[in-house]
Amino acid sequence: MGNKLKAGQVFPALRSRTIHGRELAIPDSGRWVHLQFRRFAGCPVCNLHLQAFVRRHDEILGAGLEEVVVFHSTDAELLPYQGKFPFAVVGDPLKELYKRYGVETSLGAILNPAAWGAALRGNLARDKPKMPLAPNGGILGLPADFLVAPDGTLHSAHYGAHADDHWSVDEVIRLRNQAP
Repeated sequence: MGNKLKAGQVFPALRSRTIHGRELAIPDSGRWVHLQFRRFAGCPVCNLHLQAFVRRHDEILGAGLEEVVVFHSTDAELLPYQGKFPFAVVGDPLKELYKRYGVETSLGAILNPAAWGAALRGNLARDKPKMPLAPNGGILGLPADFLVAPDGTLHSAHYGAHADDHWSVDEVIRLRNQAP
């Protein structure tokens, strides 16, 4: 795994394509970027979490933020459900970006009781993707969140300890509002 990033350092540039084929560059000289690393396309915890970002997308944009979400799934696995999201989604089935930015896996991703409530709510949700029996990249991925300033400075970083350990919309906006 790569080294974990720390607030205050220069964010290592990310160049990729979204699942819709759009070029993506972070840092983005015009906007602050909240970069999330999630698990796999059918992850019930991830998709429950991301529904708040979908519902509050206008508020996120109003705070001057661009949302970018990375999954360790193929574009084909992501397009049927995440393809409808109003923000950029990137497929990284080989986990190259995960390795580069120090995003890890752990048995604690699913065995930590703190993740169980979200897993249950996510599985009971009506509007959800089908969870594959053997998801690409496995089920042990941990989430991570990065807030990147337009000049490339990493303002804040969070590496999750379990599948439901991530920033909320309120936390992302609060962190952005604390920034100069």
